[in-house]
Amino acid sequence: MAWRPMQADDLAAVAVISDAVHGRYTEPVAVYAERLALYPEGCRVLIQDDLAGYLIGHPWHRDSPPALGALLHALPADADSYYLHDIALLPSARGSGAGRAALDLVIAQARTLGLPDITLTAVGGADRFWARHGFAQAGPGYDAECHLMRRVLD
Repeated sequence: MAWRPMQADDLAAVAVISDAVHGRYTEPVAVYAERLALYPEGCRVLIQDDLAGYLIGHPWHRDSPPALGALLHALPADADSYYLHDIALLPSARGSGAGRAALDLVIAQARTLGLPDITLTAVGGADRFWARHGFAQAGPGYDAECHLMRRVLD
């Protein structure tokens, strides 16, 4: 298994993975395409035999995470946090260390940009995974089943 940079040709598979993993929290393929166009450095896919996961992140404002399904149009010049938009893994990739490896990539990217923390919105019970990796509750998410979480970097 290896994480490689996402390419435009990967977007259809990314949307399929999102649908399978996130259910009602999935987003239109246009969202993923825009993130790739705006910040390709933060977009990766996991290759197992086929595409088995994806990672999307970008600089953003700590206290105003993007709305679910929203296009950004531009990244802020005054970003104060790294927003981990999504790590999604198919069941075949879970438990393999791929999630931890993706988080390491995100931490490295945030540090490269000089950002002090990582913010994310946990859906579908993922808050337990994120808490094990140093994230704490930081506010409400999209609805009562989601959690805005943050990890301050050392």
